[in-house]
Amino acid sequence: MFTIRETVFIETVEKRSKFLSYLVPYSLFETEHQRLRHEHPKANHIVHAFRYINEYQQAVEGSSDDGEPRGCAGIPTLNVLRGAELVECALLTVRYFGGIKLGTGGMARAYGSAARAAVESATLIPYRKERTFTFRSPYLYQRQIDYRLKELGIRVLDRNFDSVEFGYTILGTGEQIDTFLSKTGRLIKSQSS
Repeated sequence: MFTIRETVFIETVEKRSKFLSYLVPYSLFETEHQRLRHEHPKANHIVHAFRYINEYQQAVEGSSDDGEPRGCAGIPTLNVLRGAELVECALLTVRYFGGIKLGTGGMARAYGSAARAAVESATLIPYRKERTFTFRSPYLYQRQIDYRLKELGIRVLDRNFDSVEFGYTILGTGEQIDTFLSKTGRLIKSQSS
């Protein structure tokens, strides 16, 4: 399975209809959908499809035809995500009607083609499930812990401090978190996953 880190934009044209496709990380899906609705009020349709992994390691999928004939826009877009084995991402396509009807088959091909163009333009990276980890430690070890987090490429999501110790909530792959714990476990007072 693969995913993306950065948004990809591509424009395609089919029989004068303009297709603006945005491949985005799933965490940006809702924000991007609202932005596109606001920026393209005259667009005929904003079709989308998404895939993400839930807490049970299952792929969750969804799509919307947004007023296009049923199954002619969202499903072809979703099929492109499936074929590329993409997860944790969404693909949104804004369509401006060009005056020539595409028919249901032509429409499915046009949306599929627009989605493929976006995926082909993206930098795909192998998907790795990330997890959060929360811990506390005395201030004496903060520089050491900060060094290890940076060295391992682990992100700090939340920091909190009191008069005696500091606490972090971190995000990384299972392998990154395990390596961090093996190198700093003795420095951590309390922990939870």
